[in-house]
Amino acid sequence: MEPFYRTIIGLARTVFAGQGLKFTVTGEEHIPATGGAVIAINHTGYMDFTYAGLPARAVKRYVRFMAKNEVFVHKISGPMMRAMKHIPVDRAAGGESYRAAVQALRDGELVGVFPEATISRSFELKGFKSGAARMAIESGTPVVPMVIWGSQRVWTKGYPKRLGRTNTPISIAVGEPIAPFEPASDMTALLHTRMEELLRGVQASYEHPADEYWVPARLGGGAPTLEEANAMDAADAEAKAARRSKETEGK
Repeated sequence: MEPFYRTIIGLARTVFAGQGLKFTVTGEEHIPATGGAVIAINHTGYMDFTYAGLPARAVKRYVRFMAKNEVFVHKISGPMMRAMKHIPVDRAAGGESYRAAVQALRDGELVGVFPEATISRSFELKGFKSGAARMAIESGTPVVPMVIWGSQRVWTKGYPKRLGRTNTPISIAVGEPIAPFEPASDMTALLHTRMEELLRGVQASYEHPADEYWVPARLGGGAPTLEEANAMDAADAEAKAARRSKETEGK
């Protein structure tokens, strides 16, 4: 029993109800009832982590998400994140975060990971980092693929948040666990394939109005293509690096 985490989930569900969010969840039976597992989730919106824990409640379990260290140093969110045993990710000391996640898996926890690392502006699956596979291999635990669709309509990169009552439908699909195997690159490729299949599946039963910003170009929407989105991400990274360099020079 984890009273604080349970209370936060209860509050979140109240907020979701107030927003009129309509969840369709399939594949909850693939969440292991016991033991460690990496939960690999696609990333299209800022609220993804609040939705990704819902399928685990079918087996009365909690997901420990790997999240940016900035959230943990905040005076309000920091104590809350630590109380729920989430795992801080300090990009300057990534090894420590990785070891903490592996230990959590060995201790029998569910660890939530976003293999794309950043929000996909195209809403297609970006290339995956190998961390999810490497953690699974080292800890001897499976990776459970999960996709969320519709969360980009609530709040995503480059567009205003829509946190009022929008009655947005959100689909969540969980796939069969993938047992760990080497090399990590091959396991990562299989994970990407499985998640692509899940994503196409939930999209097939979801309405996609033409030209809407949240609809992938592949489905007739106004979102950039994956190639265009990757170019935008690269430009952002270059600009950020330039700012850091300038700040360093000014010290």
